[in-house]
Amino acid sequence: MPVIDLATTPLRELNSALHNIQNGSNDLSFEVVNPRGSHSVAVGIDAPVTVDVKGSVGYYCAGMNDGGTVTVHGSAGPGVAENMMSGTVVIEGDASQYAGATGRGGLLVIKGNAASRCGISMKGIDIVVHGNIGHMSAFMGQSGHLVVLGDAGDALGDSLYEAKLFVRGSVKSLGADCIEKELRPEHLTKLAELLEKAGVSEVRPEEFKRYGSARKLYNFNIDNADAY
Repeated sequence: MPVIDLATTPLRELNSALHNIQNGSNDLSFEVVNPRGSHSVAVGIDAPVTVDVKGSVGYYCAGMNDGGTVTVHGSAGPGVAENMMSGTVVIEGDASQYAGATGRGGLLVIKGNAASRCGISMKGIDIVVHGNIGHMSAFMGQSGHLVVLGDAGDALGDSLYEAKLFVRGSVKSLGADCIEKELRPEHLTKLAELLEKAGVSEVRPEEFKRYGSARKLYNFNIDNADAY
C-alpha cells in the first residue's frame, strides 16, 4: 500500500496519483500521513480506491468523490465531500460547515458533530451524523437522506424540496416549509439500512422523527419526484 507523506510530498502529487489509476492496478489502497490540515485532499477520485488520511484536513476534502472510499482519522474543514457522486466518505471526528453540500450520491458518515448547513442543496447523497448538526442544515435539500443521531439547530430543512430528514434528538426550529411527517414502515426500513452502513448498532429506527417538505413553496408534481 502506497504511503504518501504530505510533509514531504506536494498535495498535487497525491491527487494526481489518485486520478491516474490504471485499469487492473493492484495499488488501490493509499495511506496519507501528516495532512496537517491541508485543503483539497483526495478530491476528484473516480476509481474504487481506498484512502486513509491519518489526521485532520482542511476544506473540500474528498470533493466530487465518485466511487472511492475516503476515511479521515480526524476532523474536516468546510465542504467535505462536496458534490460527491458515489462511494463513501467517513469523518472520524467533527466536520465544519456545509458538509456534503450539493452531493448527488454516495454515503457521508460524520462520527462527531457537523456544523451549519450540513447537506445544503443535497441532491441524492445520504448523510449520517452521529452527533449534532448546526443551523440551516438541509437548506433547499432536493433528494437523499439526512440522518442525525443527536440534535439539530435552527431552521432545519428551510425551503426543502424532497430530501428526507430523520432526527433522533431535539430540533431547535424548523425552517420555512419544513414540517414533521409520519414515520412509515418504508422509512424505518431505510433508516435501518443507513444506520447499519454507518456502523450504528445501538440505536433503533423507531427513536427518530421524520421531517419533510410541506410542498407549499414550490410547484410540486409527484410525477417528477425523482428529478429533485
